[in-house]
Amino acid sequence: MKKMAKKTSGHKEAWKVWGDVFDQFTEVTMQRLISQRRLAGLISPLKIGKEANVFLGRGAPDEVLVVKIYRLTTCDFNKMYDYMKGDPRFGSLVKKRRKVIFLWTQREYRNLLMAHEAGIRCPVPHAIRNNVLVMDLIGKDGQPAQQLKQQPPKNPKKFFEEVVKMMRKLHKAKLVHGDLSEYNILNNDELPVFIDMSQATVYENPNWMMYMDRDCHNIAKYFAKLGVDTSDEKLKAMILND
Repeated sequence: MKKMAKKTSGHKEAWKVWGDVFDQFTEVTMQRLISQRRLAGLISPLKIGKEANVFLGRGAPDEVLVVKIYRLTTCDFNKMYDYMKGDPRFGSLVKKRRKVIFLWTQREYRNLLMAHEAGIRCPVPHAIRNNVLVMDLIGKDGQPAQQLKQQPPKNPKKFFEEVVKMMRKLHKAKLVHGDLSEYNILNNDELPVFIDMSQATVYENPNWMMYMDRDCHNIAKYFAKLGVDTSDEKLKAMILND
């Protein structure tokens, strides 16, 4: 991994973030993904999140991917555990740091697959191993699409309607995002793409309605600021009423 970093960039300062995430175990995990041809290498950092670092990666020739790596030493695995313990898909959950983080990564992989199968615009996951998730890059010509927060829609009402369509599709699939906001929606050519789905959960989770309320509040608040006639209650009714 160190070799790859040196080859990718000669500017040491630009790669300070690598130290947070590339412990020896993660280096071995990355090398295994590379040896399995699920990934050819890394290109550059893309985002530093609360629990994970996100990189642009290289797949097949001319294919740019996204590589999300959950930090094994500094992420809040207790918070992850609390979110997952209500999810019946992870009934054998044990409160041990690495096991929780690996299951959290697996959860995001499964949620993305489930959302994609439901017709949601979201990154398609390619591979998973331990704390590393490889998925599609959302964007054009190798350039990532921006968060909605950074790139507001030109037509807020039309964009909002597309977000509602996707939230309804999630509802029909009995899945709730759980952390939906202008930070976890990309503006890709004036169409919304849902990302960061590690907190998404199925309706069998007794807390699913609380997460739905939170999503509706965040989305209604954002689009109301842009002049869209909506509210938490209106949005929730649009999603839940068939």
